[in-house]
Amino acid sequence: MSKTKLIITPKTRIGELLEAYPQLEDVLMGLSPAFARLRNPILRKTVARVASLQQAAAIGNLEVDILVNRLRKEIGQEEHSGFDEHKSYLSANDPEWLSPGRISQRYDATPLINSGGSPMTEIVSKVNNLLPGEILELKTPFIPAPIIDLLKEKGFRIFSRKEEGIVLSYITKSE
Repeated sequence: MSKTKLIITPKTRIGELLEAYPQLEDVLMGLSPAFARLRNPILRKTVARVASLQQAAAIGNLEVDILVNRLRKEIGQEEHSGFDEHKSYLSANDPEWLSPGRISQRYDATPLINSGGSPMTEIVSKVNNLLPGEILELKTPFIPAPIIDLLKEKGFRIFSRKEEGIVLSYITKSE
């Protein structure tokens, strides 16, 4: 019985993509410098397992259609347009709940990420300990799309903006 190959979409997880098509690793790495971190075995086991191509596009500052279609083209899948999974992780205007006086914790995940570690466990722990109304300020070198999606699914409110090459995300419990 032949195994059906994976059809690449914005919802495809990076780990399953590279398992089905290992030859796409170099293509993916060439699309954005941010993807080079996936060569790190620790991040490969953690981030690649949970991050979708939609999230990877946000991390790599790419349009999801361009990313997905480039990968599809490499393996002979038909290009597709108009994926409806477009998400915007960055916002221009501060939400009404964001107030500097409510920031109770600040966490710079950049050193851990740059050393090849995954801050997901630490971030989840910190936000679970927030009291109502408190805000965690999270600093990362790229849009932390997987953690944003995970926390939104758990009912947290998140606002992210890019400032001088870093991303600041503000996380609070929904009231």
